[in-house]
Amino acid sequence: MTIHVNESCVGCGLCVSMCPGVFTMTDEGVAAARDEIFPEQEAQAREAAESCPANAIEVTL
Repeated sequence: MTIHVNESCVGCGLCVSMCPGVFTMTDEGVAAARDEIFPEQEAQAREAAESCPANAIEVTL
């Protein structure tokens, strides 16, 4: 699974609060996905992506 946060991110931090093992906030104030995503984090990461108010998180299996 790969996760990409696109330019639609508004920096609300919901993904970070839902799945801090996968998402982090950048110095620019937007979210980014970590390079390594473990299998046990996938369901939580998908839930965070579905909850994103800006639909900025792209998940690829």
